[in-house]
Amino acid sequence: MTEDTGARRGGAPASRGRTTVADVVVEKIAGMAARDVPGVHALGGGFARSMGTMRERMPGAGSGKSVARGVSVEVGELQAAIDLEIVVDYGVSITDVAGEVRESVISAVERMADREVVEVNITVSDVKLPDEEDEERQRIQ
Repeated sequence: MTEDTGARRGGAPASRGRTTVADVVVEKIAGMAARDVPGVHALGGGFARSMGTMRERMPGAGSGKSVARGVSVEVGELQAAIDLEIVVDYGVSITDVAGEVRESVISAVERMADREVVEVNITVSDVKLPDEEDEERQRIQ
């Protein structure tokens, strides 16, 4: 007959240490969850996006666009507060998109980082018009 090693050693593994989740982890989770919502064109304001695009084109500048651009968080041991700056596509309901972003971010952070999300503040800093993409790319080049 064998004994349960967890019970023999005095408790579950979760009670034998602490797990710390860095702010950047929650930023990336929130950024990915927000980007996945239909109607979200980009994260971050116009200037931050332009600088990020220029930085991405520089050799050795990293692995592409930053998923945490436009995301700022405060993470505690049990809770997190998240601020997002987004650009929405023209024609979508901003209120609906913001609600879906909020739900997506809360769900992802609570599931993956095991932190209660106490607030998700969203700033819509721009609307992406159908003909703007070409103009923005030409300006950067």
